[in-house]
Amino acid sequence: MRQLKVFLSISVDGYFADERGDMSWAHADDSDFKAFVAANAGSGNTLVMGRVTYDLMASYWPTDMAKRNDPAVAAAMNELPKIVFSRTMREANWNNTKVLHGDAVPAMQALKNEEGRDMVILGSGSTARLFAEAGLVDSFQFVVVPLVLGGGRAALAGLSRRLPLTLEDSRTFKNGMVVLTYRPG
Repeated sequence: MRQLKVFLSISVDGYFADERGDMSWAHADDSDFKAFVAANAGSGNTLVMGRVTYDLMASYWPTDMAKRNDPAVAAAMNELPKIVFSRTMREANWNNTKVLHGDAVPAMQALKNEEGRDMVILGSGSTARLFAEAGLVDSFQFVVVPLVLGGGRAALAGLSRRLPLTLEDSRTFKNGMVVLTYRPG
């Protein structure tokens, strides 16, 4: 059975996007952290996202700027299989992208039951919340950025119940970022 993981960068006060929806504050210029991100990107996992995150990523990773700034991550992002859950998007122009419509929860359950690599939700707050609410998320990896935003979109906002988590791992980087890995329960 494939695992479904959530990877979200969050501010110290728990936001994954600022009040304008910007997530660029979460990117750091730190060689150790960049190596960590490149290793994650090179895992071969299937990327899962909603349409808004897809639009952001598809507008950057295939560009020459991304290939110059982060060649290893750009190569992986462009080659990895991608699944977009959307009610409005009909087709995707980004390489290796499949768009799924309809009820996302049974579709994700079916994907989890297939053979293949694990799946990772990247930066898609509402998609992560939907699958966490349905009990389909197997692990959460939060990158805590040493920054207080004071407002924005809270990670996993709107859950109808508490979701207890158990710490599996933690890693601190020189730039002050901390990666916390949790399992539900």
